[in-house]
This record gives sequence, structure tokens and C-alpha cells, in this order.
Amino acid sequence: MKKLTLPLSEADVLSLHAGDGVLLSGTICTARDCAHRRLFELLDAGKPLPIDLDKTYIYYAGPCPAPAGKACGSCGPTTSARMNAFAPRLLDLGLLGMIGKGEMSEETRAALVRNKRVYFAAIGGAGAQYAQSIQSSELVAFPDLLSEAIYRFEVVDFPAVVAIDAQGNSVYRR
Repeated sequence: MKKLTLPLSEADVLSLHAGDGVLLSGTICTARDCAHRRLFELLDAGKPLPIDLDKTYIYYAGPCPAPAGKACGSCGPTTSARMNAFAPRLLDLGLLGMIGKGEMSEETRAALVRNKRVYFAAIGGAGAQYAQSIQSSELVAFPDLLSEAIYRFEVVDFPAVVAIDAQGNSVYRR
């Protein structure tokens, strides 16, 4: 397992290969389908986004409420393919990368290569384990979306696998 600190340097990104296990520490933001639609509404209206894409890794997840003494409840990945309509444009606008579950489209893979970015896979069904890596949680935008709002997490040793690397190699296409 490679221990990495977010945001990744270009050298870090280029050193990663599909299938590498990683432990991520740093800042990530959650966003699911509804939040992505809202981001696109803002972009299409020429309004500023509530997150800086060039400083953000999006975790496709919707956190459960935090139990007493914890930063977050269970927080496992959702199916990434549902974000294929959004990912290429966000990557082209500077998004640093994504974390989710499952394969993504050819268009998203091409955008990862074009922008020298990485898509990380998290393990479905391991939400309680992922919650252990979340040290703090802050609501950032769209509180009316509840668990689908955008949250900013500080994570330590968040386990993932490089699913699609910056060269376009994919664990789903070997």
C-alpha cells in the first residue's frame, strides 16, 4: 500500500498504476447525483461553485449521520457510473480526481488521461470501515439534499485502489 497525501503532486499521479493499493490522507468532498446536477446548474448559469475543483477530489458517497463522538457515520461509495455524465466536464475544469465504486465510461477514462488524473475505487459494503478514516466532516453546500449534500472530509489512511490511472489503464479492462 502506498501512503499518499492529497492533493497529489503530478509526480505522484504519474507514478500510480491501475491496481495499486493506496491509503489517502488529506481533504476530499462528497457529491452524488443530485449535488452534481446542482453544480452543473451553477456552471451553466455562470455562477461560482461552492468547491474549488482544482483543490478537490470528489468521493461519490452520501454519509450517514454521525454517531456520538464520531465525525461521520457509515460512508461507503456509490456507483460511479451514475456520474459519467458529469465527470469529463468537471475534470476538464480542473477536478483533481474521484473516488467511487465500479467502472466508468470511455469518455471519463479519456478525460482522466487528457487531464493526467486518477480515479480511485473504494470497496462497496465497507462504509463503516471508511467512516473510521474520516477525522472531520463539514457541510459545504446544498443542505436540503441531506446525505447527498456536499461535505468536506479530512481523512487519514483512507483505503482505495487505483481503478483508472493517468495513462488510461483500468482494473476493469485487464
